[in-house]
Amino acid sequence: MLSVPYLINFCPTGVVNTKHDNPALPIAVEEIVSDCKAALEMGCQILHLHGRCERGEQTGDPAVYGEIITRLRATPQGQKAIICVTTTGRYQNDPESRARVLSLEGHAKPDMASLTLSSLNFMHSASVNPPQTVEYLAAQMLEAGIKPELEVFDLGMLNMVYVLIRKKLIHPPFYINLLLGNIATAQANVHHLSALLAGLPSDAVVCIGGLGRYQTTANLLGLLFADGVRVGLEDNLMLDGALATNNQLIERVIQQAQLLGKEPISLEQARQRLLGE
Repeated sequence: MLSVPYLINFCPTGVVNTKHDNPALPIAVEEIVSDCKAALEMGCQILHLHGRCERGEQTGDPAVYGEIITRLRATPQGQKAIICVTTTGRYQNDPESRARVLSLEGHAKPDMASLTLSSLNFMHSASVNPPQTVEYLAAQMLEAGIKPELEVFDLGMLNMVYVLIRKKLIHPPFYINLLLGNIATAQANVHHLSALLAGLPSDAVVCIGGLGRYQTTANLLGLLFADGVRVGLEDNLMLDGALATNNQLIERVIQQAQLLGKEPISLEQARQRLLGE
């Protein structure tokens, strides 16, 4: 187990946080691209993108994502990276608006798109994802040839994976993020994680992330019991009691992995494993 290369899913920005919360949070296109380039150089393979509008707020505008992706694809490592865009329901519930980013084509086309599998409460807001919306977004991804990044916060969401499988809306290998430590869902401990792992479908590739102060613990669990980790300022702004940078959070994962004798998987191997290329 310890010799198996691991995945790093890098989540630089997210929906809610602002530079008031952490000045290192990348908001502008140039900042997001810069942090993503650095992440690839450090060994990350998956880039989970949230775009922001000129006011600094979360946007589903395909043009913003297209610019980020095109700039990344212009670099050697960016050509090989697995690029994922969000279809978040935190501030935008209309499924058609959330699906706009799936229309990107050519060099701007993403490899993956996030798909949160149910509604849930966060500390100060809710992510609204009715079953019909989940199935609609899955169908749009299937039609566009974009692989879903399945976001699972609890056992109910894991059951939704099987619903989508039965309806032939998703196909293996299934990429799944297990997100732990949220106030209203599964916690970052081995008891909750073991239940989730026991319920996984076969041919699932799993990364584990943690919210807030649980990120480091969740990342260690991902290195020990799954295929990798999800890390970045989207989920957690702090490190060792101080404001963090994305590079520092990635470096902590690398340090954890080195203590376990593990190395990151290559970009080529990641694309082959997840995308069959």
